[in-house]
Amino acid sequence: MNGEPHGLHLKLPAKPANVAVVRHAVAGLAEQLGMNEPSIGDLKTVVTEACMNVVVHAYDGGTGPLEVEAFPEDEGLTVCVRDSGGGIRPRPDVERPSLRIGMTLIAALSQSFEIAGGLGRGTEVRMHLPLRAGQEDGKASQEVSVPPVEEATEVTIGRPDLAAPVLERVVGALASRHPISVDRLNDAMLLTDAVSARAPQAFGNEHLRFAIADGEDGIDLRIGPMPEGASQRLLDGLAVPQVGGTLEALADELRVERDENGEYVVVRFAAIRG
Repeated sequence: MNGEPHGLHLKLPAKPANVAVVRHAVAGLAEQLGMNEPSIGDLKTVVTEACMNVVVHAYDGGTGPLEVEAFPEDEGLTVCVRDSGGGIRPRPDVERPSLRIGMTLIAALSQSFEIAGGLGRGTEVRMHLPLRAGQEDGKASQEVSVPPVEEATEVTIGRPDLAAPVLERVVGALASRHPISVDRLNDAMLLTDAVSARAPQAFGNEHLRFAIADGEDGIDLRIGPMPEGASQRLLDGLAVPQVGGTLEALADELRVERDENGEYVVVRFAAIRG
């Protein structure tokens, strides 16, 4: 897609387990925009198939990035699924772990459908599905660009009201891969909701950026980069003065990091050991 990306942007390793992360994130965005249940079902189908084609075919058994953009456009939702490998080459292979229905169904379920790219230049699949529920004018996402983060799920959100539904689903999908107790998962969701509510104030007029690293010991949510002083404002917003405590206690670790780009708040949710 030409120009800078806008709206929701995900960049993560092209692995089968990450397809569910993309599906949850895009569905959360669609729900917030007012897409109805049948349309969300179609959306999950086409996103899953397009992502699985990248996972199975784009890198010839190797590794590489899976990039997904989703944004409101023309009374609907446009989703772009992109690889940087040999390209998406759907084949009638009954063994491949996808929906086994290929581009024909994507085209049938989408209002519009395009494929661009070429041999050795990667491939982009662009799909547009109608919301069928309307959308208020004047709420278009601001345009943003995203720096690469290795081996992490990158989330860029252009509208503050989309932070909670998208981030909650991504964190939940990644946490479900680990032996994390229901109580700890609930803690993660509570803290994620609190962070999402405070993030627009912390980032100011900038877009919201998150990176979620998924490791053997649990998951790390990295919020930023933010302007100087913003990390402390975000942490101050987690205080619960009514009970004399703070929601920071819901995380296994919470720290502030800094580099030349700005400040970051890093939140760790650890897996159960033993």
